[in-house]
Amino acid sequence: MTDMDVQKANKASRNGTDLRWGARGTAGATIAAGLVFENISHSYDGNASVVDLSLGVAPGEVLCLLGHSGCGKTTLMRIAAGVEQQEAGRILINGRVVSGPGVFVPPEKRGVGLMFQDYALFPHMSILDNVMFGLKEMPRNEAFKEGMASLERVGLKGYAEDYPHALSGGEQQRVALARAIAPRPGVLLMDEPFSGLDKRLRDSVREETLTILRETRATCIMVTHDPEEAMRMGDKIGLMRHGRLVQHGTSNELYSAPQDVFAAKFFSEVNEMRGVATEQGVETPIGHIDAHGGPVGTRVDVCIRPHGILPKVAGSTQVTGRIAAKRFVGEVDLLTINVEGYDQSLQSRVRAGSGFEVGMDVGLATDPQDVLIFEAKGTH
Repeated sequence: MTDMDVQKANKASRNGTDLRWGARGTAGATIAAGLVFENISHSYDGNASVVDLSLGVAPGEVLCLLGHSGCGKTTLMRIAAGVEQQEAGRILINGRVVSGPGVFVPPEKRGVGLMFQDYALFPHMSILDNVMFGLKEMPRNEAFKEGMASLERVGLKGYAEDYPHALSGGEQQRVALARAIAPRPGVLLMDEPFSGLDKRLRDSVREETLTILRETRATCIMVTHDPEEAMRMGDKIGLMRHGRLVQHGTSNELYSAPQDVFAAKFFSEVNEMRGVATEQGVETPIGHIDAHGGPVGTRVDVCIRPHGILPKVAGSTQVTGRIAAKRFVGEVDLLTINVEGYDQSLQSRVRAGSGFEVGMDVGLATDPQDVLIFEAKGTH
């Protein structure tokens, strides 16, 4: 986001307690707000960024907007915040239109908090003053109490008089979170909040952040390109592609019942191949699979997760393959298996120490729960 966006967001945080759009709960909690995107479309220089997208976020829910760079997820968040105005559609907070035809409520009146990817801390201000920056409408003594309470919530009360440069990346992230939640916004928007952290810190900071979100009970939209992060953080996930919503649901729904091949491949590696529906199931280059593929003769796309490719004793199954490579990757061995007459290698994950070695011939079976069948799209 731009410096102008930062200024708008700071103003929004400062005025985020506007009672028309949100309110303070008890014991440091927020009265969460529902948020609805209704047929949102937007473009930049004629290039579509968001296309007729509708999506609802329940009060107190954590929604992760997931997708590759450029899919429109950050644009959608900017529209929700009010730092961008959509070309079509409406935004509703607690059932009230805050942006739509003839209506535009400015960011500072929406009760929305923003947490930026780079944290946007002011280097010349103490940690406490950074957190209190969004509380300027309060009397100084009340703002001090709220600021200290927010710092205590993120475990940094003892750093109140320090400056951002003295803190680690993880600590700065927690200060940014404290500043965002201090005004107790009804909706909190987080743009790739953990991308600047190394993996060692990322897991622990994510868990701390999720705990704080549950305590404050704010409705939250978090933008991420990391499917594991979305699955760990989100009550619901909105998977986007080319400005459109591909699928919306729980992590289990998106993983176990993906809408299409794109969704399947986003959440795990897959062995992708073409198949044909038969009366008994689906016929594939690696043999018959017991799965429903539609009317007999229908072409289908088959995705098999690596741990769904099961090597067996050679000759014990319909198809035989040969192990071309083996890599130890922790608790499992990753096997590359070639099948005669099939021009793509298969990836299989088996328990480490299972005894499979390079050059060994193996029979191939599949685990039905790791096989996904889709209507065929395009050609292979």
